[in-house]
Amino acid sequence: MFNKLRNWATGALVTLGFGIQQAQAAVPAEVTTAIGDMKTDGLAVAGGVLLAIIAIAAVKFIRKGL
Repeated sequence: MFNKLRNWATGALVTLGFGIQQAQAAVPAEVTTAIGDMKTDGLAVAGGVLLAIIAIAAVKFIRKGL
């Protein structure tokens, strides 16, 4: 029973993987460029948020120590 389920799940995942691969092949170049730009912008925002969190933690640590 378990082997049948495992084989069925493996087949379903492989079929789904091929479907996703084919869907990504038809993406226009403008979309790829836009996704790359969004990645760059997202990393910049995430870096700013990370720095803000570190700054807040540092201020809390300094206040606690004094």
